[in-house]
Amino acid sequence: MTLRLSGGRRLVSPPGSTARPTAARVRLAVINLLAPQIPGCRWLDLCCGSGVMACEALQRGAKTVVAIDRDRRVAAVARQNLAAVAGSLPSPEGRSDVRVIAADALRWLGQDRPIDGAQEPFDLIYLDPPWPAGLHAPLSEAVAAGGWLQPGGTLIWECPSEKPPTVPQGWSLRDERRYGGSTLVMLEL
Repeated sequence: MTLRLSGGRRLVSPPGSTARPTAARVRLAVINLLAPQIPGCRWLDLCCGSGVMACEALQRGAKTVVAIDRDRRVAAVARQNLAAVAGSLPSPEGRSDVRVIAADALRWLGQDRPIDGAQEPFDLIYLDPPWPAGLHAPLSEAVAAGGWLQPGGTLIWECPSEKPPTVPQGWSLRDERRYGGSTLVMLEL
């Protein structure tokens, strides 16, 4: 499968069917919805797969990008993709801080900061776990409990349109948009 960023750059796809890259239409929708918030932001990509969403954020000026995936092979692909995008950015003094961590997202969120340099809360957190795993609510609860989201920040879910997960207690629904089989849910604390 050929995977391209919205700017046309080719990315490497993870082997096999372990990752389900976000469709181009959905990626573009996310980036357009969040465009004013991305430049200079701290972006966390939970269950990052190929890292394509983190690459989109990095390409649009995210200052810090942390991507988490539990599969080491998939995390290696995300690391390769993010390194390629980071290396193509202009001016070394404006370079972003980029990290890819091979870890279980729930376990990683449950640890005390600083973890792998992630000391400050994030402005934007993108969450796209394997849909049948039922991880949207547990991961969102872990984000809230650990203070991983900056006040005024946004948690974005990519989830199935046929049955979006229920918004956990403590979170407010800011926006919900359907794109075929995928729905984007934007939450705030």
